[in-house]
Amino acid sequence: MNQKAEFYAPKGAKRGRVKLLTIAAHQDDAEIMSAHGVFQALGEKNTAFYAVITTDGSGSARAGRYADFTDAEMMQVRRDEQKKAADIGKYGGLWLLNYTSAEVKNPADTAVIADFVEVIEKLKPEIIYTHNLCDKHDTHIGVALKAIAAVRKANKKYCPKLMYGCECWRALDWMQDDQKTVFDTSGNDKKMAKLLAVFDSQIAGGKRYDLAAMGRQKANATYLSSHAVDTMTAANYGMDLTPLINDASIDPAGYALSFIDSFRADVAGKIAKFSKIQ
Repeated sequence: MNQKAEFYAPKGAKRGRVKLLTIAAHQDDAEIMSAHGVFQALGEKNTAFYAVITTDGSGSARAGRYADFTDAEMMQVRRDEQKKAADIGKYGGLWLLNYTSAEVKNPADTAVIADFVEVIEKLKPEIIYTHNLCDKHDTHIGVALKAIAAVRKANKKYCPKLMYGCECWRALDWMQDDQKTVFDTSGNDKKMAKLLAVFDSQIAGGKRYDLAAMGRQKANATYLSSHAVDTMTAANYGMDLTPLINDASIDPAGYALSFIDSFRADVAGKIAKFSKIQ
């Protein structure tokens, strides 16, 4: 593990036989994109949720009472916020790797991958959540690709059965329904609000991730099906990355583009079907 890394054992940590791991870029990403894993672990006796936060928070947006905070001060605030979220969510453990975004985005930098491998082999998770390959944020893509590389490199007997790329800086509602994974997060509004409220440096700084994340979950549940009564009140979507960890010959770019091609074909087909309407 790199020298800047820190492991935090949350208060009331819940450790179970089934381990769920999120590998996220920034503080609060884990709660936004893998809320389903957090709530599943809280509700199941033998399930525990763990988080890896890759970057140090130095590039965080800041305004209001945080406007004049130095990078070092903001990094400490973000670390403290993430630890508080881990306490509230009773995470089994939290790794703060404290890399810079530049290091994460550097294709030649393999230290991040090595740290991911170490966590995976130590934890032996059954499921890994990370960012989806169509995310808008460059650092998120860097983390997702290095997380995939880490699973491919890790000892296979310690690797997860499933891996998902989840919504954060780009929603996945555009994916075809038979291609996206739907994570039901119904009935957890109060827990979600409490988790996200700890990230005050972002909320007070003008980024209402709390409202946006919960609003997206509500929208996903409502707009999932146009011809059926809602069976969920909140949901996150995921891109199944499992084929990429089972077959290292699959190119991540080509894999991501295959979903876009399906979306393009669906749009083109619908327009062609009704193109004679005047």
